[in-house]
Amino acid sequence: MSSLPPPTSPTQDGDSIPDSDPFELFDAWFAQAKGSEINDPNAMALATATPEGLPSVRMVLLKGHGPDGFVFYTNFQSRKGGELAANRHVALLFHWKIQQRQIRIEGPISEVTPAEADAYFASRHPESRLGSAASDQSRPLDSRQAYLDRVAALRETYPDGNVPRPAHWSGYRVRPERIEFWQDRTFRLHERRQFVRCGNEGWTSRLLYP
Repeated sequence: MSSLPPPTSPTQDGDSIPDSDPFELFDAWFAQAKGSEINDPNAMALATATPEGLPSVRMVLLKGHGPDGFVFYTNFQSRKGGELAANRHVALLFHWKIQQRQIRIEGPISEVTPAEADAYFASRHPESRLGSAASDQSRPLDSRQAYLDRVAALRETYPDGNVPRPAHWSGYRVRPERIEFWQDRTFRLHERRQFVRCGNEGWTSRLLYP
């Protein structure tokens, strides 16, 4: 009868997720992910809820972050935009497979300023700007060609791609109330640390059972 190899202790060097500033810890993990992940290390799942309370989730891209929150952009007239308008509390999830890490973020949203939205929209590739301006995101589409025709028509009007940012296209900033860091460990003896905001007084931190 074969025997299992002796387990290695995931805490033999102490807790690897420090009880520190959660934004500084995010910065460190994100920097490592950008150096190792093959595609889109800034990809994150955005979870919302329908007016009926049903869950709804999709992938979006992180486009800014710091102590004031985590920023993503979208069409406010999309399904996502409607759900965000009805319920301004969301959850984010980063999953970095190569790093074997996850970060969960929960909190309310607020709109970015028009100046922030204009600056980010102007930084996008001209074709991406045309595509966003031509899209009635989440609404029924008769054919893909109909969408491509709208992009082509805008390209004729704005051959340099400098189409103005649509008023309904902007961004949200998630102000985290909870941030959880998860590290994979051998034999599923994973490590989790949760940070909870305490008003304006900073954060409390605690380990969680995996």
